[in-house]
Amino acid sequence: MIQKSYVSNNKITLKARNINYINNKIKKLTGPAAFLLPVSLWMLAFFLIPIIIILIVSFCTRGEFGDIKYTLTFSNYLRLANPLYIDIFIKSLGIAVLTTIICLVFGYPFAFIIAKAQKKIKPILLLLVILPFWTNSLVRSYAMIIILRTEGLLNMLLLKFNIIASPMHIMYTDIAVMIGMLYMMFPFMVLPLYAAIEKLDMRILEAADDLGATPIQKFINITLPLTKSGILSGSLLVFVPTLGLFFITDLMGGSKVVLMSNLIKNQFLTARDWPFGAAISVILMIVMIIFILIYTKLGGKTDKGGLV
Repeated sequence: MIQKSYVSNNKITLKARNINYINNKIKKLTGPAAFLLPVSLWMLAFFLIPIIIILIVSFCTRGEFGDIKYTLTFSNYLRLANPLYIDIFIKSLGIAVLTTIICLVFGYPFAFIIAKAQKKIKPILLLLVILPFWTNSLVRSYAMIIILRTEGLLNMLLLKFNIIASPMHIMYTDIAVMIGMLYMMFPFMVLPLYAAIEKLDMRILEAADDLGATPIQKFINITLPLTKSGILSGSLLVFVPTLGLFFITDLMGGSKVVLMSNLIKNQFLTARDWPFGAAISVILMIVMIIFILIYTKLGGKTDKGGLV
């Protein structure tokens, strides 16, 4: 009897252990799943499904009255081989690259100054960088138009101090679009650079001083490699949105400047050619994905000194 009782107790204990083991496994599986489920549903509904719809529409044809005919074709992508659209694509890439480079050239020393400033001054400098985010970007674009137009503040000041003889015609040119892009994107470059530079160990630079390194050698061999991740993050945050900012091109470039972003907008809202607009969007997304992959390959996520 004692032996049978001992065996039954062992079976009960074993079953309890198995149940606890299964419950722990379920908790481990359902814990992250329950946490990720809302985010996954959100991404599925507002990111993945719209992209799939755009991809499907890009292979459709336009009806006579702007409707979509679900007749699969590659003609929308073949239209992009037109020299006109190739020139617009190259111009868009050029402006995006130039905007990124200028933001980096001016943003790096500005971020370095903020990172190494005194504790009392640093919050004020950071506030100056973040302050534009408190105002709608569309309102800021109109403010820039007031400054740059022929009768604007810039020309008034230059004429008043006899720096120019006649007003400059900046608006509705590539230069105006570039200025607008720089104004919008500059904080997106400074903040990742600031995060990377702030983590920079100054003792390494002091050791380089002791070893006789010049300022240029220190910058190239120490500062740049240790802040590479911030440079890559900032460049990505500037380059990718610049390709898609259509309202700056519309407002500051007018009908004289056409980039991929406002070309897509015109196809959807003006020409009512949704399949062609979707095809351009897909190509633009592919370009963005390529640059994101380049960013990952270059180590944008792995450097300790950068923004992760």
